[in-house]
Amino acid sequence: MTSLSLPQGMIRAASIAGPHEGYMPGFGNDFETEALPGALPQGMNSPQKCNYGLYGEQLSGTAFTAPSHQNERTWCYRIRPSVKHTHRFRKIDVPLWKSAPCIDPDVISLGQYRWDPLPVPAEPLTWITGMRTMTTAGDVNTQTGMASHVYLVTESMQDEYFFSADGELLVVPQEGRLRFCTELGIIDLEPKEIAILPRGLVYRVEVLEGPARGFVCENYGQKFQLPGRGPIGANCMANRRDFKTPVAAFEDREVPSVVTVKWCGQFHETRIGHSPLDVVAWHGNYAPCKYDLRSYCPVGAILFDHPDPSIFTVLTAPSGIEGTANIDFVLFRERWMVAENTFRPPWYHKNVMSELMGNIYGIYDAKPKGFVPGGMSLHNCMLPHGPDKNAFEGASNAELGPEKLDQTMSFMFETRFPQQLTPFAAQAGHLQEDYIDCWGSLEKKFDGTPGAK
Repeated sequence: MTSLSLPQGMIRAASIAGPHEGYMPGFGNDFETEALPGALPQGMNSPQKCNYGLYGEQLSGTAFTAPSHQNERTWCYRIRPSVKHTHRFRKIDVPLWKSAPCIDPDVISLGQYRWDPLPVPAEPLTWITGMRTMTTAGDVNTQTGMASHVYLVTESMQDEYFFSADGELLVVPQEGRLRFCTELGIIDLEPKEIAILPRGLVYRVEVLEGPARGFVCENYGQKFQLPGRGPIGANCMANRRDFKTPVAAFEDREVPSVVTVKWCGQFHETRIGHSPLDVVAWHGNYAPCKYDLRSYCPVGAILFDHPDPSIFTVLTAPSGIEGTANIDFVLFRERWMVAENTFRPPWYHKNVMSELMGNIYGIYDAKPKGFVPGGMSLHNCMLPHGPDKNAFEGASNAELGPEKLDQTMSFMFETRFPQQLTPFAAQAGHLQEDYIDCWGSLEKKFDGTPGAK
């Protein structure tokens, strides 16, 4: 056992060897880890008596009868069963964290929208109070669709904990560093990384370097998984070994604490007399993880033409319609552009999917101006979009040699559902009212002459 200098007295298992201390590699693996020797039962899940006086408890991420290749669960060996981590609930108001359906008749979601970065206010904001919902889609009660948020965090949660019964959270930092102290271990997260926090997982969020700002995709539907690679084969894109799941960590602290629960779009809190992060050992495949986006290996055209942006999918959450995702998480990072006789930026298009984009850093090639780090854009279902005039003219007339697209990292939360703007997104001062004008100067070039320029 190794006791590390971690906040509020967390103890975690001795780390595995290698550069990623405190993490185990793999996506969807069946892991086992213990913070005290002998705390993890061997050969069975539910012994009559667990070592150290621990309680055995299963956390299920899927229905018990889900097909074996989809079944997700983790056995936890904890100081107290989870029923001791909730008491009487009191409904609370978290006014700027919204859930679908959230349709305001005074808000027009039909359109192409872009936002400047949300400024971080001077007021103290935690992970819960600093969440700002931008769009919602589907219905949280039927577990379909998603919501997109921006988080603004300036202070750590102190003896405060949170879990969502509504869906898993995909966290995309843009600035600042956060620590997620979870029931199953500790994840430190910084820009150019992402984390997945499963539905039902209890955690506390601390600021390691602030203020912190980033993006969150709240997935109401089936869990994120790696996309099928088809003819690409077994390698490239996001590789399983690059995902990191934390080793076991626990707190044994008798202090007044607050647990906030998000359930069916409503928030409730309960007060208890101890930390709920008391899992001493666990095994299973339902656990949080993080991934370094710099590990993503893009593939693309090496002769001519421009493949669909789906070629850059990092994670996908399936819907009930094959090939039409509840959510795709798509990454546009540094890469070489080598296609001959080809318009290289994203082309003009209309899409059955709704595309919400965020800029982590750098310049996005289809929008050289206006789409800045920390900013967002929304191109809703079947609404046309594409390069502005400067990007079109530059790409149409460029000398086409091998070119490194450098210092850029943007992403997309894409869903088969229309995304509805929240009143906050529609009315906040950071909405770029003139965004639609970026296409206004595109010129008619057709004159009936072959080869017209």
